[in-house]
Amino acid sequence: MKRPACILAAALALLVAGCGLSPMYAGGGSGTVARGLASIDVAAIEGQAGWLVRNELVDKMGAGRSDGAPRYRLDVRLDDKLEAFAVLSDDTVGRERRTLRARYQLVDLSTGAVVLDASDGSDAGIDVVGADYATIAAEQTALENLARDVAARIVMRVSLHLRGTGK
Repeated sequence: MKRPACILAAALALLVAGCGLSPMYAGGGSGTVARGLASIDVAAIEGQAGWLVRNELVDKMGAGRSDGAPRYRLDVRLDDKLEAFAVLSDDTVGRERRTLRARYQLVDLSTGAVVLDASDGSDAGIDVVGADYATIAAEQTALENLARDVAARIVMRVSLHLRGTGK
């Protein structure tokens, strides 16, 4: 590397170090965010989509792995829609859209106060083919992928909240 490039790289490194950015999961499993996520009890969620989302949330957050009683409860309500569109000239459906929306609240169990009230969602397009089994399999796969995506969005939002409060 040439000398001016080295100086520029060092200057950029100093600027980034001084900007106040810090890793979300600093401290690993014993960090503030990881401990906060582990202290969340994820309430049961209705339906197959709810079962999938809850399992993803528990896996991603490490919920229930804290030593003591949970500090927070995460309540999630889902809206799972499968709608047909792209009607072909022979009045058959050529494409479907599956949408999974989540409205969730993080409740502080010591006070009963809602400390985070938010919503997130995701959608997927599904090609409808002549074989019914293939279409059903595609719909199921779409639901599993949407559940994974929505759970990741919820964990990120909750993590940002926990990081901001330092709890």
